[in-house]
Amino acid sequence: MGMPLYNRINGKELKEKLYTSDQARTTISFYKYHQIEDPATFRDDLYKQFEKMQVLGRIYVAHEGINAQISLPTEQVKDFKSELYSIPWLNGIRLNIAVDDNGKSFFKLKILVRKKIVADGLNDNTFDVTDCGVHVNAAEFNALADNPDTVIVDMRNHYESEIGHFKNAICPDVDTFREELVVVKDLLEDKKDKNLLMYCTGGIRCEKASAWFKHVGFKNVFQLNGGIIEYARQVKTQGLENKFIGKNFVFDERLGERISDEIISECHQCGKPCDTHTNCKNDGCHLLFIQCHECATKYSGCCSQACSDVLTLPFEAQKELRKGINKGRQVFKKGRARNLKSQPQQSPHNV
Repeated sequence: MGMPLYNRINGKELKEKLYTSDQARTTISFYKYHQIEDPATFRDDLYKQFEKMQVLGRIYVAHEGINAQISLPTEQVKDFKSELYSIPWLNGIRLNIAVDDNGKSFFKLKILVRKKIVADGLNDNTFDVTDCGVHVNAAEFNALADNPDTVIVDMRNHYESEIGHFKNAICPDVDTFREELVVVKDLLEDKKDKNLLMYCTGGIRCEKASAWFKHVGFKNVFQLNGGIIEYARQVKTQGLENKFIGKNFVFDERLGERISDEIISECHQCGKPCDTHTNCKNDGCHLLFIQCHECATKYSGCCSQACSDVLTLPFEAQKELRKGINKGRQVFKKGRARNLKSQPQQSPHNV
């Protein structure tokens, strides 16, 4: 019998193992739009290769390509590159290396076959998905940002841009990427001749979005190549002006990497300056919100006194309370729960 092609160890055990380990690990993300004939077989082959190299992380595979956020032992990075680049259509692919990395980003390997590698709600048969915007590097981004004919748009969700964004960027107050595409299109209906300069975390959302914006009539569409992660690296190595303020939200255990020293958001419980995201420790809630150290102590890492009280109950009683509750509902109101005293702050550029 072959090895199981999925993790079978309890998540809490794996987290404990990760946090107590002193092994140096590197966090990497990459993506590629490419037609994959048999995503399920590709997924299984990838799992076998990656597990051997102690890769942890979350990877989506679909007929349209791959989207990966992973971490691996730093000493394995060179071998990992060789292994990855041995797949012909992934040869030479850009790897986004995390800029503020403690190596504790992922605790298990999860490779899922999906309909799409990013949930965008678009019908890909209605436009040319390969006709995307002009990719720009950090220096070119800065030059375009200084042009009065440029509109900068953050293609991420509200809870991402709340803790960090580019200066003068429009940061739509949306919960999902699917929702954002329509909001931005309607908002900029009379600006189709301007330079539309968009960015996201690592570049993947802009690939599809830029092609769609060109399809609906925007004339000059640009996208930040490699997203905020690659921008931060280039700014540092090339000594460029950093136009990004605050933290870059990331979808792993770190929940953020610092790009500049400014703190532009506030604790959702007391309102003091803070940009530390956390998930409510009550497993029946798990709301994503911003919490300062003092409030974390006061509420035992929970979003409210009610959730904090749940943690004092015996484990079986907590499980009973959770029955029938779908945590997935929280995804549409991250940081927007009624019991949070301080709701997300609207940036002057939020719409």
